Amino acid sequence: MRIHPMEVPTDTALAGDLFVAAVVGLAVGVEREATGHAAGPDGRFAGIRTFALLGAIGGFAGWFLRIGHPVPAALILSAGLLLPIVAYGAAMQRPGTTADGTTEVAAVLVVAIGGGAGLGHRALASAATALMLVLLAEKSTVQTALQRIPPSALRAAFQFAVLTLVVVPFLPDTDTGPFAAFNPRLLWIEVLIFSALTFAGYINRLVIGESRGLGVTGLLGGLVSSTAVALVFSQRSRVDPALGPPLALGVVAACTALAGRLLVICVMLQPRVALAALPVLLPVLGVGLGILGTAIWLDRETRDGARAPALAADAERLVPPVRPETSPLGLASALQMAVAFQLVLFGVAWIQAHIGTTGVIASATVLGLTDMDALTVSMTRYGATDGRAAAAAAAIGVGVLANTVLKGTLCAVIGTGGYRLRALAGLTLLALGSGLGLWIGWP
Repeated sequence: MRIHPMEVPTDTALAGDLFVAAVVGLAVGVEREATGHAAGPDGRFAGIRTFALLGAIGGFAGWFLRIGHPVPAALILSAGLLLPIVAYGAAMQRPGTTADGTTEVAAVLVVAIGGGAGLGHRALASAATALMLVLLAEKSTVQTALQRIPPSALRAAFQFAVLTLVVVPFLPDTDTGPFAAFNPRLLWIEVLIFSALTFAGYINRLVIGESRGLGVTGLLGGLVSSTAVALVFSQRSRVDPALGPPLALGVVAACTALAGRLLVICVMLQPRVALAALPVLLPVLGVGLGILGTAIWLDRETRDGARAPALAADAERLVPPVRPETSPLGLASALQMAVAFQLVLFGVAWIQAHIGTTGVIASATVLGLTDMDALTVSMTRYGATDGRAAAAAAAIGVGVLANTVLKGTLCAVIGTGGYRLRALAGLTLLALGSGLGLWIGWP
C-alpha cells in the first residue's frame, strides 16, 4: 500500500530540514565528547561526527516518508536505530564496562528527532533537542536533587499521579444535590489542587529551607495560612522586639503569597473568574511585591537572613515538618477542606437563590474572615455561570480586604513596638491596593 505523498518541500526547505537534523546530532555529540563519554576505556561508540550522521540519517528517513516513499524511509530509519542497539550490546561485552546506556539511548532519540526535522517539524525537533541536552548536561544536578528528595516525597508524587489519572476519569461530572451545588469530579479536583499546593510548599522547604530570611518564611507560610503567619509573628514581636522590621516584612510576604495563591486557584478551577479577578487582585499583589522588593533592597540584613535562625521554631509552626509516616500531599487536610468547601457552596447557592448577587458579595466579608480558600472555590463555581464572573471576582476582592483588616487587627492588638507600626503600614498599603482593585473590577 502506497502512502499518499505529503507536500513536496522545495530544495531550500529540504536543505534547512536536513541541516536541523544534522545539527541535532552535532549538538548531542559535542555534549557527549565534552563530558568524556566518547573516549577512554569506558568510551561509547559515538562522538561528534557519528551523532551528526545519525541525525542526518533520521532527517533523510523523514524526507523519504514525506515525499511518499515509506519503504526506503523504513530501511534508513531501521539502520539508524539498529546501530546504537548493536553498539550497546558490543560495549557490554567488554570487561569492566559500566552498564550505562545513556549514550545509546540518546543516539536512538537523535535519529527519531532527526526524522521529525526531515518531516518539516523543525521547532519541535529543536525543543526536544534542547530538553535532551539539559538532561544530559545536568546529570549531577538532577542526581543531587533526587538525593535531597526523601522517599516519602517520591511516593507522594506517584500517589498524586494515581489520584489524578486514575480516580478523576471515573467520577461523574454532573451537578446534583441541593441547588445543584454538588459535583463529585469538580470537588475531587479541588482536593487535588490543594494537595498539590501543600506538596509544592513542602518541596520549597526542602530546596530553600525556612531559615534564609523572614520574607521567605512568610511566603512559605502564606501558602498555608497568612493569618497564621500574622498571629505567630505578632506573638514573636513581643518576645524579641528587635526583630520587628523583618517580622513585619514576613507578614507582608504572607499576604502577597495569599493573593498569588488565590489567582492560581482561580486559573485552575475557572479561567473566566480568573480573568475577572486579575484587575481585582493584581493591585494588591503589585503593592505587596513592591513593598517586599523595596524592603529587601534597603535591608540587606533581612535579605541575608542573619537573624532568621531565631525564628526556626516559628517556621516549623507555620509549615510543620512532614513526618516519615505522613504524606506530604496533606490529603487528610485537603479532604477536610473539601467538606468545608462543599458546605460553603451550598450556603452560597442558598444565598443566591433567596437574596441574590448582593447577598453573595456581602457574605464574602464573613467568609474572608474565616477561610479565603473556601470563599475562592465557591466563587469559582458561582462565577462559572454567564454574567456572574465579575460578581465572583468582586466577592473574592471583598474577602481579601476583610482578611487584611483581620490581620491588621491581630498585629495591632498582639504586636508591639516597631513591628506593630511597620506591619500596620504595610497592611494599610495592601488594603489600599485591595480597595483600588475593587474599584477597578466592581461589577
